Amino acid sequence: MTTSSSPNRSANHDNRTDAAVLFDMDGIVLEGRGTDPIVHSLAFDDAIAELDESPDIDSDTREVLSSYEYTTAFETACETVGLDPVELYTIREEYSVAHTIDRIRAGKRALYDDAGAITELASQYTTGLVSNNYDPVVTVTVEQFDLEEFSFVRGRDPGLEGFRRRKPDPYYIQEALDALDIESGFYVGDRVTDLIAAERAGLQPVFVRRSHNEDVDPEIEVYHEVDSLTKLPDLLSESIRA
Repeated sequence: MTTSSSPNRSANHDNRTDAAVLFDMDGIVLEGRGTDPIVHSLAFDDAIAELDESPDIDSDTREVLSSYEYTTAFETACETVGLDPVELYTIREEYSVAHTIDRIRAGKRALYDDAGAITELASQYTTGLVSNNYDPVVTVTVEQFDLEEFSFVRGRDPGLEGFRRRKPDPYYIQEALDALDIESGFYVGDRVTDLIAAERAGLQPVFVRRSHNEDVDPEIEVYHEVDSLTKLPDLLSESIRA
């Protein structure tokens, strides 16, 4: 298992196809749709303390400032209370990373029961993990759960630039494909943004139904769908033969 641009080439690829199977992390491998919002709320408090600021913030403004996304509303709220938006966001992201890692190590989240199917797939395909979650969090998750099946793992960089490169931008998926020296394959996710990013990177999108996305209509023209990772081996094999 390696990160960024140094794929693991020590494994025997003789029996593998030339296709990659890349996975989202949250909602696919790691239980739950994503990081608990409390993480960013705690991180906001930490950032304010580090900045040694005591702005007068009402509850509505606090909700905006402690939300995950960097938005126009976030910038406006920062200006209203006299804070630099980029500085606050950057520092808050650092604390969000730390709090998220603490929760992973404390056992607050677990793997989905069907995540073991990835081991079977890794014997047939080059597999990777590409997430909108923070890169240090992805690395710790792989270590925590011994996810050695992945030849490449990558999360987004903390900070504004990393936020802007998250899916549906295919930036990190393309980085994975370049590092693995593979041009075709599949991306497995649980959100419409995952499917769009897959299309933009030239991969076949695979949508996994979970309890948190039962009512989602992807509304894109072509994609595969399964309700368990255990069904991926047959689906991918049939798709490659087609």
